[in-house]
Amino acid sequence: MKPQEIIARKKSKKHPQVIFSTGSGSKNFKHREIIKFIILRTLGNFLVLFAVWGMVMTFGPAIYLDLLYRVNSLRNVTYIVRSTDTEVPVDNRNIIPTPQIAVSGTLFGQLAGGNKVEVLDPVSTQFGIVIPKIGANAPIFPNVDAGKPEVYLPYLQNGVAHAAGTVFPGVKGNTYLFAHSTDSFWNIGRYNAVFYLLKELNNGDEINIYLNGVRHIYHVVNKLVVNPGDISYLTQETPYEQLTLQTCWPPGTTFKRLVILARPESELAR
Repeated sequence: MKPQEIIARKKSKKHPQVIFSTGSGSKNFKHREIIKFIILRTLGNFLVLFAVWGMVMTFGPAIYLDLLYRVNSLRNVTYIVRSTDTEVPVDNRNIIPTPQIAVSGTLFGQLAGGNKVEVLDPVSTQFGIVIPKIGANAPIFPNVDAGKPEVYLPYLQNGVAHAAGTVFPGVKGNTYLFAHSTDSFWNIGRYNAVFYLLKELNNGDEINIYLNGVRHIYHVVNKLVVNPGDISYLTQETPYEQLTLQTCWPPGTTFKRLVILARPESELAR
């Protein structure tokens, strides 16, 4: 065999080995790409689910209460507060009754088990709030510093806060109550949602405040939206009895403040 033929055969034997090596590298490369794609897709799905979970935890309470309010309105369900013997006396001859949904019966209400009046018992008669139109019923924590988030935020997880320095119901001056406030956007869902539906209140709607077992009845006289830095409604001194409710606006954000002003039923009846 000639030397040239020997060299040619050696080259021909090595050639398949080169092709085999190249094919193995290509398969390994594709395998790595598949693993990389699966990891990125899994990470992307996790981030999407985490974002959805965050939205639900943040806005879930507001959405739930809003839907519940709409459904109960369609079902023709009306809330009233159970009467007690310890109410502030008032001249009933001149009282304008609180506007409420007429329970005259609707087809949807009949089909959905509605067309009824539900009685609300206050969760606290020591110091509590009941707003029948929106079904709000919560305890009030007295003398809470409204200027220190580290002080008032823990209270707002369980109810409504009464601003320190403002008067209590039954005397002249401004009684300031606030709820659903937060220190940051992502913490909104952590706090009690009792004031989420304040936006549904209109002039004449009833607000009940219980203090030491006595029921004080107020009626809404004004509703307005103010900037977060506007504290005039907190610090104002009024020569008459006034109830001020404050929450964040729009619901689920901290951009503005919704303020509800109410006056005692006994004074409006005069």
